[in-house]
Amino acid sequence: PAPFACNYLEDLGAAVVRIDRAVGSNALPDAMASIGRRERPTLYLDLKDEEDRVIATTLIERADVLIEGFRPGVAERLGIGPESMCARNPSLIYTRMTGWGQTGSYASMAGHDINYIGLAGALAAIGTRALPIPPLNLVGDFGGGGMFAVAGILSAVFQRSVSGTGQVLDVAMVDGVGTLMGPIRDLVNAGVWRDEREANFLDGGAPFYRCYETADGAYVAVGALEPQFYDQLLSGLDLDENDLGNRFDRDNWPTITRQISSVFTRRTREEWMEVFDGTDACVTPVLTLSEVQAHVHNHDRGALRDGPGGSIPAIAPRFEHLDADAPVPGVDVDAAIGFLDAMGLDVGAVDAMLASGTLRWV
Repeated sequence: PAPFACNYLEDLGAAVVRIDRAVGSNALPDAMASIGRRERPTLYLDLKDEEDRVIATTLIERADVLIEGFRPGVAERLGIGPESMCARNPSLIYTRMTGWGQTGSYASMAGHDINYIGLAGALAAIGTRALPIPPLNLVGDFGGGGMFAVAGILSAVFQRSVSGTGQVLDVAMVDGVGTLMGPIRDLVNAGVWRDEREANFLDGGAPFYRCYETADGAYVAVGALEPQFYDQLLSGLDLDENDLGNRFDRDNWPTITRQISSVFTRRTREEWMEVFDGTDACVTPVLTLSEVQAHVHNHDRGALRDGPGGSIPAIAPRFEHLDADAPVPGVDVDAAIGFLDAMGLDVGAVDAMLASGTLRWV
């Protein structure tokens, strides 16, 4: 979540320097450990070493924002906690990114996205009747973590423009997921959401809001919630609503689902797109990651762009007053060295770190 937040802030114009461990201890495969990395100045430092810690604090003293992902108390033991760093840099926005938060019974425990969304009630609501299924790590890491960090940082930047002082942010993924689940909790409170999977309008239970397999083994997504959209869905499928029965009767959902599913299996996904493209039936293809870039809508909007190692998402949201040809992530070495110099690391120090491997562009 922290690299994701940094990447997004970088897309919005921030200059980012990464501080990583001098000696790797990540047990994940290299490909997974590199998730979220882009070519940018990266310093490999041992923060228990006095000289390395001086390098880190030199940068922090001049930074607008710091994002750290240690367990509670670790930054303090290393001498770079918020109290000491904010004393040196009163305008610093010190962002603490964790799963459980800085306080609470679980604060010192390890965890991952699946654990945080489990505790926040999201995981129990997602999946099949038989089993909760984690929705990748979109909800906890990126939604409840990275995006809440970005929102908090930008809010703190605005606050600083008024007050002149920085902020310490406690960004807990379990909190962010709880906020994301707020609208579902509202439905529970209103008595219109059952606390079980595949039993509600938005969780795959309703026949008009779920995925269906097509004749070629691919899938389409159906989101025909409103009556006018449902009418167009049935028209495209050549089905009569009178034959299907009341779609708002949950007891009738399995029957309607079987009938709609039977029709979808008669044609391929692309054949169904010929039927539904351009309509308001809310039927679209379920694309694999390898298919996304070639789809006409994504192509028209330039949804992906070239980046280090392959395609990466375009900047979102789209800003009217932003260079449409924004630079692709990567290192402009001269600009990066100039930036590090402005952050307190002179050219001689930078050259020495490059020679030793302490500074790399990764």
